[in-house]
Amino acid sequence: MIKVINATKTFDKFTALKDISCEIPEGCIYGLVGSNGAGKSTFIRLMTGVYKADSGEITIDDVEVYNNPAIKSHFMYVSDELFFLPGASLKRMADFYSSIYESFDKEYFEQLVNSFKLKYKAPIRSFSKGMKRQAAIILALAVKPKYYFFDETFDGLDPVMRNLVKGLICEDVMERKATAIITSHSLRELEDVCDQLALLHEGGIVLQSEVNNLKTSLFKVQIAFNKEYDKEIFTDIDILNFNKKGSVTNLILRGDKDEIVGKLNNLSPALLDILPLTLEEVFTYEMQALGYNFEKVLEEIAGEK
Repeated sequence: MIKVINATKTFDKFTALKDISCEIPEGCIYGLVGSNGAGKSTFIRLMTGVYKADSGEITIDDVEVYNNPAIKSHFMYVSDELFFLPGASLKRMADFYSSIYESFDKEYFEQLVNSFKLKYKAPIRSFSKGMKRQAAIILALAVKPKYYFFDETFDGLDPVMRNLVKGLICEDVMERKATAIITSHSLRELEDVCDQLALLHEGGIVLQSEVNNLKTSLFKVQIAFNKEYDKEIFTDIDILNFNKKGSVTNLILRGDKDEIVGKLNNLSPALLDILPLTLEEVFTYEMQALGYNFEKVLEEIAGEK
């Protein structure tokens, strides 16, 4: 398990992370979403011991991470800024990794190289941006570590490669009970792969939850009546958002769906539809309930791509 307790990191009087805390259980895929400058990369580098926290505590399996080669031998970190040995091919990088990690599986590595259709002996510098990202991911997967840290994992990958990488990560987590921490700008990118999601904004985690809980705790209702009505008609119902246009109202509700739908049916509506919510919408309304403007955050993210 990864534990982060009140960690703070400052650079030249700029606070990148402030009093950040979380627990990441074993055998899960944990997604970190946020705009540039939100603190995602800094958070990853704290958890991997690249940076030392100014204050707070960061442990993996109850052991301090910073300046600890023993625990670092159990995880792989694929940075957003990739590094390969000068002039190295995939073969040379595989030899290098196998000299460091006892768990490096050369046979599995060669299978992955063939699956991704990469050239085994060609200089990596001749690869495209996406191919370099594939090479880094392949090397990480072949190590078969206990923990993966992927920063902007899908950056530069085409849709086919993204799905392949997602499938391989999910397969490894399921089969070996590995743990993967993945950062991205896009909620949609992580929605179908993560067990838990956390949103970073201005150096802090403003919302984190299991994906299934996020999707089941909120739902959207479209309702109408053959009479005049207002919000007061909906008693004993937790309403996060009320938007009435004419006789039709869209409601974002929190709670037990069957129980709430039963209460709404008792009001004899002329129209009652239960509509699906995207994960982006769930985050929007959850953050609004916390006093944050998630739509503004999304605009910031979109403007930085």
